[in-house]
Amino acid sequence: MQYLSETIAGIDGTNGTLFAYILDNSSEISLDRTRPAVLILPGGGYEMTSDREAEPIAMQFLAAGYQAFVLRYSVKPSLYPTALVQAASAMQLIRERATEYHVDPQKVAVLGFSAGGHLAANLATSAGDEDIRAHGLDPDAVRPNGLLLAYPVISSGQYAHRGSFAALLGEYADDPTLLEKLSLEHHVDAKTPPTFLWHTMPDETVPVENSLFFIQACKAAGVEVEAHLYPRGGHGQSLGSVETARGGDPADAEASVQSWMNLAITWLQRELG
Repeated sequence: MQYLSETIAGIDGTNGTLFAYILDNSSEISLDRTRPAVLILPGGGYEMTSDREAEPIAMQFLAAGYQAFVLRYSVKPSLYPTALVQAASAMQLIRERATEYHVDPQKVAVLGFSAGGHLAANLATSAGDEDIRAHGLDPDAVRPNGLLLAYPVISSGQYAHRGSFAALLGEYADDPTLLEKLSLEHHVDAKTPPTFLWHTMPDETVPVENSLFFIQACKAAGVEVEAHLYPRGGHGQSLGSVETARGGDPADAEASVQSWMNLAITWLQRELG
């Protein structure tokens, strides 16, 4: 396996980092094998990127035969669209280096957690197309082939996670035009890729309505969607395991959500092969 890192420049002078976990080919199996890939965007309210939603997630996809990438994107005080352009740049880099990374460029999905889910959905819908294009990238060329969302921030309306929008927009956090633009349930269209999402019903930090709105938007736009809603567990469950629990506290782990990773891999195998 190769472990690589690449700097992803931000439009505001900051830098993000793309970490690549690459399964090597073998002469015993095939030297020409290409694999599907997943770009992972950890959450953190646009104020940090969570370790619990980064490498432990990449390891799960590696074990299932996927190339895995984790983007540590720029956060507060960086403002929109810095992280979005970095995510688009990361997608472009993965596809441009598909041969080096043993990736099938037509089989690259994006997975986002919480605020990282907002970033992933922003990349996958039409909401940020103008901003991506304005910074020299083709929004269609960087759109993922599949979208996976874990307890995502979606809406800027009644059920918004206000902290994420405050960090993302800074002094413009009350700008109605920007809030509408970044309320992503309003920007799902036919270009949005097939979607997998999960959420816990008791989530008090990012209410489940965020996912419900996105599900409804996918249905209205004719976008295939698979959704799993769990009856227990607070926000930020990651894998639901002790390994990814906050502080390693077993009380923070929620076994009932642990099925989501296997369900996601099954979904990816069906959608991407």
